[in-house]
Amino acid sequence: MEYTINKLSKMSGLSTRTLRYYEEINLLKPLRVTEAKYRIYGQEQVDALQQILFFKELNFSLKDIKALLSASDFDRGRAFIEHLSMLYKKRERLDMLIMNVTKSITAMKGEIIMSNQEKFAGFNKPLVTHMYTADPSVHVFDGKLYIYPSHDLEHAATDDHSGQKYAMTDYHVFSMDDIGAPCIDHGEALHIKDVPWATARMWDSDVGYKNGKYYYYFPAHDKDGIFRIGAAVSDKPEGPFKPEPDYIPGSFSMDIAVLDDGGKSYMYFGGLWGGQLEYWRTGKYVPYDGEVGGNGPQGDEPALGPRFAELADDMLTFKTTPKEILILDENGEPLKASDTERRYFEAVWVHKFGGKYYLSYSTGDTHFICYAESNSPTGPFTYKGRVLEPVIGWTNHHSIVEFKGKWYLFYHDSSLSGGVDHLRNLKYTELEIAPDGTITTIKPYGS
Repeated sequence: MEYTINKLSKMSGLSTRTLRYYEEINLLKPLRVTEAKYRIYGQEQVDALQQILFFKELNFSLKDIKALLSASDFDRGRAFIEHLSMLYKKRERLDMLIMNVTKSITAMKGEIIMSNQEKFAGFNKPLVTHMYTADPSVHVFDGKLYIYPSHDLEHAATDDHSGQKYAMTDYHVFSMDDIGAPCIDHGEALHIKDVPWATARMWDSDVGYKNGKYYYYFPAHDKDGIFRIGAAVSDKPEGPFKPEPDYIPGSFSMDIAVLDDGGKSYMYFGGLWGGQLEYWRTGKYVPYDGEVGGNGPQGDEPALGPRFAELADDMLTFKTTPKEILILDENGEPLKASDTERRYFEAVWVHKFGGKYYLSYSTGDTHFICYAESNSPTGPFTYKGRVLEPVIGWTNHHSIVEFKGKWYLFYHDSSLSGGVDHLRNLKYTELEIAPDGTITTIKPYGS
């Protein structure tokens, strides 16, 4: 069937002025224009307009919608599946707000007791909204909170579980004078174009400090497509950072965390699947062209753990050869590869509490943040429980920091983008840690 602009306007609910504007910006052109200057729309234009309205409902900009619809790999069937997923997630957030209001009314009547955490369910807004940010590493320098996140870029790429849609190329540094204070963007601190050896994927990073210098550690693909870890140096915690000409010798994989422990500095790193950790099981890089993750442990085999190395005094090289960290179950046995709700996947972080060390991490495809305990910064660590339940979006990534006598969890979800996995945003919440180190599990959207 064919429709005039007036008929399409009535059917879609959009004004003819809006449809003309879509034509002007090359978002939706009519099938043809008659000699009498009537705009005629066919079935292809009707279907495209439906997609436009779905994307608008999910808060995509017209610029992004145009890029998505014009992409060579755009698939309408796949788009509907993604629309459905994002709409469900949007409904989940509205349901949480409805539940919050309902509980609040019931609590005011004295019929239930509502915890303070429950009162804020659904209200935890993104910390940064002018750009997409993820993978927060947070430290206290000079009495302020400094946040070192990844910078998600808007594009229409799909993914094959190798991480190709996480196509980040630079880092910004943020700071907060206090909890609840404005989050200040100090601008671009490092860009891939200034790193001679790097070609792609500047993922999760972290910063260490020693002798008046700040050291920015970041992963990226080298010219052979192998994840390596680079270093950049600055006199200020906000940068800018000057990169070293080459990556750290002996470094590999991604997702970096640094712990300063009594004058010693430890680097922790490693991620499965797109993070290439499986490729290093023999101690050397062995590429694999089968199913993603197929070259890693399977079934009852011990799961892979993150790697650690002590940093040399120059903070630019490893003092020790990277070694694997063991994560044990309650019986003292290594977690199994099949134990996907507890085994390590990526996003390592280490903090100290009460004289003990706590390693926290993401389980990846099951989307939990879990934690384990040890008497040593190098492990082995014993599994203890969950820090954070799944969030909106595929990835779950965090850091844990003490600030002014309280503990906080910084993390990300994809609420700002309406559930787009590779367009994430920073959030934080207070973390409850018992005197024995037990962490109360955070349910990010309420019970």
